[in-house]
Amino acid sequence: MDRKGFIKSAALVAGAAAAFPIFNTSASKLPITSMNAKWLKKGVGYDMIKGELSLVDKFKLIKDLGFDGIEFNSPVNFSIKELLHAKSATGIEIPSLVNKDHWSKPLSDPDASVRQFIIGSVAKSLQEVKELGGDTLLVVPGVVNEKVSYGTAYKNALDSVRKLIPYVEKTGVRIGLENVWNNFILSPIEAKMFIDEIDHPLIGWYFDIGNVLRYGWPEHWIEVLNKKIFKLHAKEFSRVKMNDEGLRNGFNVELLEGDIDWPVVMKTLKEVDYKGGWLTVELGGGDHDYLKKISNQMDTILSY
Repeated sequence: MDRKGFIKSAALVAGAAAAFPIFNTSASKLPITSMNAKWLKKGVGYDMIKGELSLVDKFKLIKDLGFDGIEFNSPVNFSIKELLHAKSATGIEIPSLVNKDHWSKPLSDPDASVRQFIIGSVAKSLQEVKELGGDTLLVVPGVVNEKVSYGTAYKNALDSVRKLIPYVEKTGVRIGLENVWNNFILSPIEAKMFIDEIDHPLIGWYFDIGNVLRYGWPEHWIEVLNKKIFKLHAKEFSRVKMNDEGLRNGFNVELLEGDIDWPVVMKTLKEVDYKGGWLTVELGGGDHDYLKKISNQMDTILSY
């Protein structure tokens, strides 16, 4: 299928979904907690699960703690067969993966051979997402530093993402570009412009709620990106710690105890009708008790 045909088909599917919504009108009368149970599932990064446990036992652990899914770095360090077995044995989903090469070999690199490498890596990750039953791959769009100008990074990143379109169309897996501390795409207006320039239904945003506290407010990003948000990462951030203890120490704060206004964030997500289905926590790792605390904190967030 050519690109125009693909986009036309995607638009027809989206239109059908809008015409025949999954929830009937009575859903609006349900208690918030009941709506949230259907609206957002809780995900956790695999590297957060510490302890000498087998893969299946780690899946069982997070199932027992109230999580619904696990997010892995990709290309994955397990066989697809192992991961599918763990899914089947526990009911835990793998809704998304994170490409692990996009920092060291960014899509924006001035070296064409580096860009070609990362395009191949992302293509492999897209295939893994498909095989594991997920729908989204997180990719950092580019990096700006003293050796790579903003203009160069922007041009190369756009070109590289466009070259990935045949792979997303082949797999049907979405690419969610994430906002990180990469000195690149620093506002929601620019993020939307970047996505609009690519203009493809399977290229959107993987929004990290905590990362923007350094220079903005997550609710502002959500309002602007709107339906272009495919997935969400949750972490906390304290501007007080950032200012008093150093930039990265802003992350050294418990969920719900930093400067994110979670009730406002959740309200805004509902207002834009976020359809990504997941809120995946991205924090330091820990044991059973630590992860249980995180799960409970996420329940509080989802109750807003």
